[in-house]
Amino acid sequence: QVRLVESGGGLVQAGGSLRLSCAASGRTFGTYALGWFRQTPGKERHFVASINWNGEQIYTADSVLGRFTISRDYAKDTVYLQMNSLKPEDTGVYYCVAELGSQIEKGDYWGQGTQVTVSS
Repeated sequence: QVRLVESGGGLVQAGGSLRLSCAASGRTFGTYALGWFRQTPGKERHFVASINWNGEQIYTADSVLGRFTISRDYAKDTVYLQMNSLKPEDTGVYYCVAELGSQIEKGDYWGQGTQVTVSS
């Protein structure tokens, strides 16, 4: 059974940092793009960042560019999202996603999400 399990969310003050992790299991994800989306109540999920299967293509949303960094560990089948200089508007549920290939378009697999709350 394929699973994506996020961790690392929590409550942090504006200007603080968090690192999200997403551990994949059930198959090898070396040929998959991995990424993160954010969702707030009543709104659709929005793309945050992704990294392609070989780590050479990284895409980051303009709203977090320069503050968030995505990376992956192939040995652990884990993707990370380092979030610095957090703002209240970064608040939401962060979902990990995996898709075969180089980009995240629809997502083949999704995690259950981890809540990030940034207080002002």
